[in-house]
Amino acid sequence: MTVLSTERLTVRDWTVEDAPEALRVYGTQEVTRWLSPAMTQIQDEQEMREVLESWIRSAPELAPPLGRWAIVRNEDQRVIGGLTLRYLPPDNEDIEIGWQLAPEYWGHGYASEAGRALAKWAFSRGAGELVAVVRVRNERGSGTAKRLGMQWVGETEKYYGMRLDVYRLWPSDLTPEADKWA
Repeated sequence: MTVLSTERLTVRDWTVEDAPEALRVYGTQEVTRWLSPAMTQIQDEQEMREVLESWIRSAPELAPPLGRWAIVRNEDQRVIGGLTLRYLPPDNEDIEIGWQLAPEYWGHGYASEAGRALAKWAFSRGAGELVAVVRVRNERGSGTAKRLGMQWVGETEKYYGMRLDVYRLWPSDLTPEADKWA
């Protein structure tokens, strides 16, 4: 099911058939080393299929706007990454927005484009603010958060028991002139 689309991308529910392309994202140390909470690098297509099955099974339990989705490039229908909206521990109050792309798609503005579209969608479904937690020294993740229009709040160890940079986004931060993907 398509959640939303932009000029270049479609955000849709994951399917188990996405396993080969999802493995290019979550089977890459360049991606998994920065995830919070820490995610072990997926080793093969079967393991990726099992992770996707778990995400698909848990989807009905998530209250909107929470979820996990695939990012699909419209020009060739390839899955290039994933997006998440989920509650952050320990209080399950703050909604985290997260994005992951296969390294070969870095540097084209896809994460910013998909993230901004998902943020707008989340706000239209009642989210009051979104939070991104980025590992310290993850310059690429911090840069994407800033391109989304997110404001740096500071560092914390509140989430996941690790030191993280925290960025926040409110609906008023999503100005039309900020819709530039590069």
